[in-house]
Amino acid sequence: MSRLSELLRQVEGKDERLAADLKREFEQLSKRRAFGLNFERHVPETVELPGRPVRKGDKVRFLPERGQSAAGLDRRLWQVAGFRHEGGKRIAELVRREQPEAEIEQAERAVADLVVVAEFRDPIFPGLKSTGKVTRGGDKPFHTVINAENYHALQALLYTHEGKVDAIYIDPPYNTGAKDWKYNNDYVDGEDAYRHSKWLAMMERRLKLAKRLLNPENSVLIVTIDEKEYLRLGLLLQQVFPEARTQMVSSVINPKGQSRTDAFARTDEYIFFVSLGDSQPKPATLSAEWRASEGTTTKDIRWQSLRRAGLRGAVRRSDRPNLFFPIFVHNDGTGVHSIGEPIGIDDVPDASSPPGTTAVWPERADGSDGYWQVSHVRVRELVEKGMLRAPTPKTSAIMYLKSGEAAKVDSGHYKVVGSRTDGSIETAPPEASSEFIPGTQWRISSHNAGVYGTSVNNSLIPGRRFPFPKSLYAVEDALRFFVADKPNATILDFFSGSGTTCHAVMRLNKQDGGQRQCISITNNEVSADEHKALREQGLRPGDPGWERLGICEYITQPRITAAITGTTPDGEPIKGDYKFTDEFPMADGFEENVEFFKLTYEAQRPVAHHRAFEAIAPLLWLKAGAKGRRIDQHVEGFDLADTYGVLFNLDSAEDFLSALEAAPGARMAFIVTDDDRGFAAVCRDLPAEVEAVRLYASYLSNFTINTERD
Repeated sequence: MSRLSELLRQVEGKDERLAADLKREFEQLSKRRAFGLNFERHVPETVELPGRPVRKGDKVRFLPERGQSAAGLDRRLWQVAGFRHEGGKRIAELVRREQPEAEIEQAERAVADLVVVAEFRDPIFPGLKSTGKVTRGGDKPFHTVINAENYHALQALLYTHEGKVDAIYIDPPYNTGAKDWKYNNDYVDGEDAYRHSKWLAMMERRLKLAKRLLNPENSVLIVTIDEKEYLRLGLLLQQVFPEARTQMVSSVINPKGQSRTDAFARTDEYIFFVSLGDSQPKPATLSAEWRASEGTTTKDIRWQSLRRAGLRGAVRRSDRPNLFFPIFVHNDGTGVHSIGEPIGIDDVPDASSPPGTTAVWPERADGSDGYWQVSHVRVRELVEKGMLRAPTPKTSAIMYLKSGEAAKVDSGHYKVVGSRTDGSIETAPPEASSEFIPGTQWRISSHNAGVYGTSVNNSLIPGRRFPFPKSLYAVEDALRFFVADKPNATILDFFSGSGTTCHAVMRLNKQDGGQRQCISITNNEVSADEHKALREQGLRPGDPGWERLGICEYITQPRITAAITGTTPDGEPIKGDYKFTDEFPMADGFEENVEFFKLTYEAQRPVAHHRAFEAIAPLLWLKAGAKGRRIDQHVEGFDLADTYGVLFNLDSAEDFLSALEAAPGARMAFIVTDDDRGFAAVCRDLPAEVEAVRLYASYLSNFTINTERD
């Protein structure tokens, strides 16, 4: 037994929680790779939940006093032991212990001055609260925007979408060191010694949940990144998705370059494509500019030298003696007269030839003997088909069409428009196809993040600044290769920022009449500069004046609303036109539906006792496809919506089953019961196409399991 194991054994029985934490860390250390990506996976990660009601047993922190600077904040965690009332205020009685053997500290604080804190391993019981919707899409399914800490939102989606997501597109924080993201509620800067471990720990936890959401049989994960973390990200993706095929693309997003005094100007970023199951990029209709950049516009058929090229020592007659034979070429330039037979390895080439011809052998420029690329039989076939060029009796002048190019002629891809004097065919370049799969270097003007990211945002929500939004058309193109043939695809973005991915999905739908759904997850954080300014104004997280400037409320929701309605937040028609694949005025908007939600944190007991239906009702609607009417209220018997039904009382089972039979769009049935036999009886009589889900057992089992279950 190792020394660590012995120490762990001594702790067990004295402090079970500490023993469990130590055991977890010990197991992680034992799994560390001798080679590969190693990092501090358990750098503590917590998230503050402003607005979440404070309950007994919660972990909490003190909110800053009005106007208090960040330097003086108390970052310690306390546990709520109970409550009392004093002077009209609700006071929380708090306890904490730094070490198992230390004294228990006690404190009191007004509940209004506390914020609930969740550690990433803590079980949660999520709900969703609608904060608005836009409906212009008739009976189309709804896009969904969730204001939440994305780790918790991903946990919620495991209940609704596990194994059902077709594509995930994320643009995570690039970890530049410029305080562009938060970890443990603090902005991460370049001086943080654990900056890379924090970033990797944050990403790994979320990628593991994302993997469970993706359809293992056919789906793709798309991740954009720059040079700060692309090496670590590449290794992390290979470790989380060892069974997938991963490819990286370089994409120019700033042709002018981001100026740097001590380094080359950065013009591009990187895109990782992680394909699961049968997923692979499909040829897509791309712009003329993209075709030109790939060299696919005027490329003619390719003729190659018939003589095998290479160094003298690498291409010797003795290596392929059967490919050493004469070709008799007319001296007047009218092509090939005939093809001779191969000669023995020790035979000397015969200079004689039919009248008016010259015997051409595969002789190298230095006079040594080489060999032809194909056999004498194949050369005769090529001559018959006009696929061999020999205008003069010179070795270097004999050219032919290799099998791939010959197949393009045979298939009609290259049209034969005539023949040359030597009998070889003349072809016309085909019209460039607009459908193809590009290479791994994308230099496309429509992917310019400044022109088609920042400027598009400015048109939609004038005066509202968002740093470094993606080009709308870059996101659209990246998704197109994987979902163009999936008109009902579900796309997820859990770092959705300004909402570009949802916007891109709506454009794809307009182009082909699809009904793809996008689920966007973003938080309501403010930037580091805004954080400081709001503190100086005496505001703190949870205050309306603070929250209204958060990403979701100030940027994401208004931007997606504007894209659909065609009007700015001030009610003015959006100026400008969409470009490239589908050109039309931005003021036209889209015939789409979207609903906005805020993630809530419910208590386990009310859920278990069937008293939290309104909170989890949107999750049931999402699970059933987010289409049509939602069942928001608990009723006495049952309720049936467009795509699902809820049986609240088993006594109404017979009527419920009859209603389902008459509802062709129903795909799910949620049955509220603690009775095993009753649940089984209802399931037995359900229509074959309807999936049964037991409430609230399925919900509770999904969220009470430790979040490290993967």
